[in-house]
Amino acid sequence: MPLPLAQLHDLRDRLSDHLRRGAAPRSSGCAPADIYTSYKVCQLRAGFVKDEDEREALWEQQHEIGAQKMYSLCSELGGLFLKAAQILGRPDLAPMAWVKRLITLCDKAPATPFDVVREVVEKQFGQNFDDIFECFDVEPVGSASIAQVHRARLKLSRTDVAVKVQHPGAEQLMMVDIRNMQAFAQFLQKYDINFDLFSATKEMEKQICYEFDFVREARAMERIREFLRVSNKKPPVMVPRVIPGMVSREVLVMEFIEGTPILNLGHEIAKRGIDPGGKVAARAKQKILSDLTLAYGQMILKDGFFHADPHPGNILVALLDYGQVKEMPEDLRLAYANLVVAMADDDFLRAEESFRELGIKTSTIADNELEELFQLSLRMFDTRLPPGVTVMSPFADDSSLKKVGVQGFPEELFSVLRTIQLLCGLTVGMGLSFSCAQQWRPIAEEALLKAGRLKG
Repeated sequence: MPLPLAQLHDLRDRLSDHLRRGAAPRSSGCAPADIYTSYKVCQLRAGFVKDEDEREALWEQQHEIGAQKMYSLCSELGGLFLKAAQILGRPDLAPMAWVKRLITLCDKAPATPFDVVREVVEKQFGQNFDDIFECFDVEPVGSASIAQVHRARLKLSRTDVAVKVQHPGAEQLMMVDIRNMQAFAQFLQKYDINFDLFSATKEMEKQICYEFDFVREARAMERIREFLRVSNKKPPVMVPRVIPGMVSREVLVMEFIEGTPILNLGHEIAKRGIDPGGKVAARAKQKILSDLTLAYGQMILKDGFFHADPHPGNILVALLDYGQVKEMPEDLRLAYANLVVAMADDDFLRAEESFRELGIKTSTIADNELEELFQLSLRMFDTRLPPGVTVMSPFADDSSLKKVGVQGFPEELFSVLRTIQLLCGLTVGMGLSFSCAQQWRPIAEEALLKAGRLKG
């Protein structure tokens, strides 16, 4: 039931005050509060509009305004707000106005000047810059919230490489942003969304701290590269090779991989004279998505160690950026494998058992409790959407979160949830219908069989 207008104004004031007390000199908190409450006001107004077309036009206007405000906020403050743009700019989660605006922020963070990049590289490697590189592109290939990447050629081996260099001062700014996000999460779960958002932000904080250690990232990249090589006759995705002896906490040098960004796939297909909306293009997209999700199924369910940041800017039809990786505890990996089988088989009872085993604490007032819990599991942990549905909003009246509350969500599971949600966004963005649970069923069964836990 939408809140009365007076209560919404009070809610906005509380949110602004909550953010100011919880966080940052870097952000007043008013912009997030204004975006949030403007949507709640629109929800209230739409409730009084009987004509469906008029109601739709009201929402479209609100989405345009909200998208511009969010774009301005993310581009101005950078840091964690750019990561938020990656999550929010998904066609299965956000309105198209948001997707069109936020998708442009994937690798568009302000770049660190070249002279500073040069200084960081020389300090980290203890060598003269011109002794390391034969040539070095001054303009970065891409710049994200934590680092930027330059194309270069090594002087001794004449190898083309990608040089990832951390933005000085980015870590301190990111920690301020995470405090803001945690304050906002506490507010939302208290007043609006029946989900343990705070635990998710605690796990995010842990993962972000890891992202500032490129030595750890290099080890993760090599581990995943070797795992996918050993597990397949031909690895389903390419993983860059780390250049030995060229890794420090703030600089990482790896092989340069030529490829098409997944966001530009339709354009590349059209350039080759193929109809982007035709059957040939659909088969090509399906193959790329199938290979990508196969790699994730193997990483999560077989090894329990996976790349946890598959947003579009990290996919060149090769998998880039291993700053966020996650190692799952054995019991959690097997419990998740059990949930995968339950979702693939539409087994309501098994899904409920898996939720309990995973440590997800729920409450519901629905009469069809098992069915609603199963639908929630699909929305959180599978890439398929209900027939005819392209946007899944937690604010919608038919949202599972309106019927099933999530009071406790294990921090360790958040990286899996985020990974599935990003894969879901790619699926919808490519215009495909695809269930990762159904694709992963054999891998999950193999993991359960190996552990002596396969039922039936």
